[in-house]
Amino acid sequence: MPVNIIIFGRLADIAESSLALENVADTNTLVKELHILYPALADAKYVIAVNKKVVNENTSLTENSIVALLPPFSGG
Repeated sequence: MPVNIIIFGRLADIAESSLALENVADTNTLVKELHILYPALADAKYVIAVNKKVVNENTSLTENSIVALLPPFSGG
C-alpha cells in the first residue's frame, strides 16, 4: 500500500520534496519511518495533514493516502 508524502518549505531541505512509502498503516508508523530515513526530521517542527486535513492524533492511512508535512507558517 503506497502512501504518498509531500514535504514543504524548509523540511524539503532535509528530505525529498515528495516520496512514497510502503507498509505504513498510520501516521505514527509513518513518522517513525521518516525519522529513520531522515534523522534531521526528528528535530524539526511540523504538522501532518492527511488528504488535505491537519491531524493531531494517530490517523489510519489507506492506499494512496496523501500525507503532507507542513512546517510552521508565519503570516504576512
